[in-house]
Amino acid sequence: MAHTFHRDRFTLLAYLFLAFYGYFINVLGPITPFLKDELKLSYTVAGLHYTAFAVGILLVGLGGHLVIRRLGSWRSLWAGALGISLSTVLLLIGKTPLITIGACFLMGSVGSLILAIVPSALSEKYGELRAVALSEANVIASAVAAGAPLLVGWSARWAGSWRLALASVALAPILMYIIFRKDPSPVQASGGGFPAQAGRSLPLLYWVYWVAIVLGVAVEFCIISWSANYLETVLGMLRADAAQSVSLFLVAMMLGRLLGGHLVRIFSIHKLLIASILVAIAGYLLFWLTDSISLALGGLFVAGLGVASLYPLIISLAIGAVPDDTVQASARATLASGTAILTLPLILGRLADSVGIRLAFGIVALLLVCVFAIIQFTARAVPAHPLVVG
Repeated sequence: MAHTFHRDRFTLLAYLFLAFYGYFINVLGPITPFLKDELKLSYTVAGLHYTAFAVGILLVGLGGHLVIRRLGSWRSLWAGALGISLSTVLLLIGKTPLITIGACFLMGSVGSLILAIVPSALSEKYGELRAVALSEANVIASAVAAGAPLLVGWSARWAGSWRLALASVALAPILMYIIFRKDPSPVQASGGGFPAQAGRSLPLLYWVYWVAIVLGVAVEFCIISWSANYLETVLGMLRADAAQSVSLFLVAMMLGRLLGGHLVRIFSIHKLLIASILVAIAGYLLFWLTDSISLALGGLFVAGLGVASLYPLIISLAIGAVPDDTVQASARATLASGTAILTLPLILGRLADSVGIRLAFGIVALLLVCVFAIIQFTARAVPAHPLVVG
């Protein structure tokens, strides 16, 4: 049975919202050194900015679906964007860590409504083709997120202040509203929109996929958080070169999601996931086990290609397991992301303090193997068919 994947203005708006959110979740790392110097913070206190954002994600994962049902998904989506913009203003004018950390918490707890709504909305609209939409949305989000550290560096060097990198993008919702304000609410539009179903218990299959989301996101953020330190400490790269090398992983993530968006139209989601995990494992083992900088960088790139499709494809399977309650399914998936971001990179860091970073990095290989086992198990339990797109 052939299906046509048609992008309309609603699709574009959903993509833009996710890209807007993705920019701010990735810009906090690059601006942390500037906040540390300006506010004279310790490394621990400076790191609390990102931790506060992650705690906000957890709160949305726990109760975001209640807020969405109370306000409606359409209003909640714009509230999330407005929350990010206002939080950014607070972050930019804050003169104490209490204010700047509080701004990051507000950004995560309100802004993450976007992360809870967009997958649900795209899944409702596209049904069996949701994996295509989610892959494309994450391609755009990855591209915008990869530009965050570049814009921070450009703003600091050429505009005289890193703040311009935040202030300029914080205005994006105003432009989006001007462009899309005359469009009908997606709730009224035919062919899908922002659902508001009654809550119910989620099935066991969903929670199996939920664990896979935790593990997959953990792999992504462990590599992003610690690969530069690994390259410097284990392989002897200069600190600046090691930090810039992380961009190889981010670029590969963007390319991998772009490729995955096409391949999911041909192969079943389970088969594509299994192939992606195998590519990720091969690339990661090369990165982890070699003593050659060139091979390690090549492995990092290959790992990024494989890791890229894990989140969009697994969340597609998870939401597909609960087609009559996508709001709660998407919100709980947000909880999975927050859990992974908040805990696993910290665990890896603690292990590195105890046994050294090279041995500690083995946890990433273990995570990938566990994701592989879960997908193999569910592939046998749940029939999966390729999406033939006309």
